[in-house]
Amino acid sequence: MGNAAIWLEHYGYGILFAALLLEMLALPLPGEMLMSYTGVFISEGRMNLLLSIIVAGVGVTAGVTLSYFVGYKLGKPFVLKYGRHFHIGEAQLAKTSVWFEKYGEKLLFIAYFIPGVRHFTGYFCGVMRVPFRHYALYAYTGAWFWVCTFILLGHALGEKFEAYHHTINRYMLVLMLVGVGTSLLVYFLQRLRKKAT
Repeated sequence: MGNAAIWLEHYGYGILFAALLLEMLALPLPGEMLMSYTGVFISEGRMNLLLSIIVAGVGVTAGVTLSYFVGYKLGKPFVLKYGRHFHIGEAQLAKTSVWFEKYGEKLLFIAYFIPGVRHFTGYFCGVMRVPFRHYALYAYTGAWFWVCTFILLGHALGEKFEAYHHTINRYMLVLMLVGVGTSLLVYFLQRLRKKAT
């Protein structure tokens, strides 16, 4: 049993909310594992499915909202000067900028499935003054989809989760690469279509 499961056993819904909120502020916490174990606990009757999804979804939503407004209010100079305390620096902002140029708003939806990117999109969008309504539409939708994916995955596997979680991680990487490849293909096809007209 991993640390995520032990945390859940001791702190329940509170740790689910807090860990996901803090992960969205770029703290290195195992959000995906925590949600997957939540699903396992649901399958064992130790937690409630609807309540777990709501708590996790609100935690992620609160985290991405807070990170956006921190980036918006404090701006790029503050993030570059003090961001290292939150594992954010010029390299992370530059990386997110490249991803954002390639995928636009779609990145806000798929970023949750990309380790090392989901933690910085809120700050980046705030720093770059992306309109909040636009940001929220994609970021919130992606947040709830991410939460439902991992909680329902853990629920579906139940006690088999421990045996398969390494395989799941491998398939998640494959799915992520397929998603990125598809997004790139769509992006280049759109550019070719624009050039042709």
